[in-house]
Amino acid sequence: MKKLLTVLALSAIVLSAEANRPDSVYVKSYRAGNCLRMSYSIDCKTWTPAGNHNLLMSDFGSWGSEKKMQSEPSVLRDTDGQWYAVWAVNDRVHQFATTHTRDLACWAPQNYPYMTTTDENVINPILTKRGNIFVVTYSTSKGNTYETTSSDFSHWSAAVKVQKGNPSSNINRAPWSEISSLITKAEAAAYRASRDNGGMENDANIFANVKDLKATLKADLNNSKAISPNLFGIFFEDINYAADGGLYAEMLQNRDFEYKSTDHEGWDAKTAWKAGNGLNWEIATENPIHKNNPSYCIISLNESALTQEGVGLFNEGWDGISIKKGDKYDFSIFLNALDGKAMKVKVQLKDGDNVIAEKMLTAPAGSWKQQKTVLVANATTQHATLCITPMASDRLALDFASLFPQKTFKNRKNGMRADLAQTLADLHPRFVRFPGGCASHGNGIDNIYHWQSSIGKLWERQSDRNIWNYHQSRGIGFYEYFQFCEDIGAQPLPVLSAGVPCQNSWIGGDGQEGGIPWEKDLKDGKSPYTYNGKPLTMESYLQELLDLIEWANGDAKTSKLAKMRAEAGHPKPFGLKMLGIGNEDLFSDIFIERYTWLINKVREAHPEIRVVGTVGPFWEGSDYETGWDIARQQKLSIVDEHYYNPVNWYLTHQDFYDKYAREDASTHVYLGEWASKGNRWENALAEAIHITNVERNADIVEMSSYAPLLARDGHFQWHPDLIFFNNEQVKLTPNYYVQMLSGQNNGSEYIFSDMNVSDLSCSQRVKTSIVRAENGDIIIKLVNALPVETALNMDLGDLSAFATATMKQITDKWDADWVKPATESKLAVSDIANLKLPAYSFSVIRLNKATGKKK
Repeated sequence: MKKLLTVLALSAIVLSAEANRPDSVYVKSYRAGNCLRMSYSIDCKTWTPAGNHNLLMSDFGSWGSEKKMQSEPSVLRDTDGQWYAVWAVNDRVHQFATTHTRDLACWAPQNYPYMTTTDENVINPILTKRGNIFVVTYSTSKGNTYETTSSDFSHWSAAVKVQKGNPSSNINRAPWSEISSLITKAEAAAYRASRDNGGMENDANIFANVKDLKATLKADLNNSKAISPNLFGIFFEDINYAADGGLYAEMLQNRDFEYKSTDHEGWDAKTAWKAGNGLNWEIATENPIHKNNPSYCIISLNESALTQEGVGLFNEGWDGISIKKGDKYDFSIFLNALDGKAMKVKVQLKDGDNVIAEKMLTAPAGSWKQQKTVLVANATTQHATLCITPMASDRLALDFASLFPQKTFKNRKNGMRADLAQTLADLHPRFVRFPGGCASHGNGIDNIYHWQSSIGKLWERQSDRNIWNYHQSRGIGFYEYFQFCEDIGAQPLPVLSAGVPCQNSWIGGDGQEGGIPWEKDLKDGKSPYTYNGKPLTMESYLQELLDLIEWANGDAKTSKLAKMRAEAGHPKPFGLKMLGIGNEDLFSDIFIERYTWLINKVREAHPEIRVVGTVGPFWEGSDYETGWDIARQQKLSIVDEHYYNPVNWYLTHQDFYDKYAREDASTHVYLGEWASKGNRWENALAEAIHITNVERNADIVEMSSYAPLLARDGHFQWHPDLIFFNNEQVKLTPNYYVQMLSGQNNGSEYIFSDMNVSDLSCSQRVKTSIVRAENGDIIIKLVNALPVETALNMDLGDLSAFATATMKQITDKWDADWVKPATESKLAVSDIANLKLPAYSFSVIRLNKATGKKK
């Protein structure tokens, strides 16, 4: 009774405090760095922040310092209670930012209208309303003043020069209830951010008094629900040098002399090549081997250098070339003796002055010809270079040199590095998403990934810059991606742009650049963008997506596109079933118009293809909310969610997918990019817990893939990553082992169970999921993310149908950067009734059916 009276008294105080508030207050927006915040006042003299919380951030331009509010935001509260805001985005472009909100907490995705003025930029836009018309008045760096209007806050008129006037104040009147609600939401958001940040660093103190922890697990093997058997896959993006210098087995860097300064500051066509003493060399572009490969090298030796050692043109590879004694390496190169006489050309693999392999080739006179040979290594080294030496002083043109180990994955020509590819295959992925996330929609419209540029003869493919600030040779192209999927038994999931580049673009313009234009908007049929010499429009881009489906699935006897696939070596269709459109895009009006149009056109032409949509880069916020609204409106069957969060987020959001809709027509989830922010064992344990929650919800979460996948030592743009590597080693993170054990122990049914822990404060750290594999095996995943051992009593009912049990287990310190592979032990089926789960451990038990085949 005393507690009840205390609660009632406190409630009365709160109600009294609210009762003393005014009906309405003045509200003023202000800029805090790159963010919008609100303050309120009773008298317009003393202003109080409405919570120290950023309500929105400007999302215009490239990552980091480019995303800014160049001016104070101008905010307007309309008569219907809707809030609207505008601000200047930088000091260069003819654009400003717009957004709106109903509750001040969740603002709509931003738009950036284009102003067709001759002045340099938009400065200090001020938002007002004239009747039912929105008016933005702004100045320019030339001192002029312009005005643009809109009836819907979406479509804006051409800017008109007006006389300078007094800008209106940025003060609105609003009900106190709105500001009170905002403050409450800001405080709740600050609390959640504090709660969700961090990890297991304080566990020793938090769980200091936990001793003799016990848990019971009870399950009925007949109480189950169907779940997705395709839950675990991989996502390959050319980031962190994952393709060239990584999974792609090519050992030479800049093999075609196509590096440019736009790929990476300081690079040019000579990057990764070096001339020895007495060698003259230059880059030429006249009469190349192909228009898509315009640069090549011309070399000649001084007469005095013909008999000297250490001459020639050297390629350094990727941090050196790693060669193994006895292995065979396929070498090829295009040669052209320019002075009318054929000449001999010596090709060597060298380690300093030591020759590891050597062959002689002949350069034909006056025309390009590809020459091939096999180099056999007589020694092992990690620091080899390739040396090309003309045996005469005449000029020699060379291009597209290639060095490939014959031992590629599945012994494929132009194939994958064997150890890296096998590491991916060991994950047992059910699908592969490719060729990237941001790398797919590109840095600017000119950099959008065109799949056709990645097929055909290697020297005819169109290389391009990478949004991650290096070069893409496209040696791994769509043919190689599809072939790799087939080799590892995974479904292909290509993902391509939705007609806009990455909102973080900075080359060719800023942000989404208005998107690929529509044919109806072209002037005289001319587009500012071209592809393969033709105007690039949304209509032509749609045809690219339709052509991809035809190329992958068409009949080579009747389809020209499918015939190209057959000529490359794959007469049978690849069996494409899914196509991703869009990648964590900003849901601007420009994007939504193109995205929904492409979705509908592709589904109309190919109803058999499952279109995978997108819902932005985060697990909450305006893009997420808008993306899900559109997915439901469009009746998309699946959308791609992304999030990278701290350890504690995964611990506090274990019911994240429990609340998703289960209606028959509901949209399902592909968790396409996700990870805990780190590569320590605590991160892997948090991910293991999330996997148990995802498996519980695998009727709605159909697919998942950790990201990023690969990172070359010393050359990465993103952290964490699943697999690190150099020329010699593949280094598997703790996160990898969790993904591997999960992928190798996938299920098609989820078995309901109850876990009870003797100390409730530990209940969120001891987790399980039980699934039935397609062959009838029962798989039990157990996570103990505590600093103490847990004694587990398990009751699964009648287990007479199972002959044997195996347990794979990993345990280490919470902050371990690397862990050993799982230990494996065989158990009697009866032994699983009582187990000891070590501190900070992940265990997978597999009960093998007596009549089934063991996996």
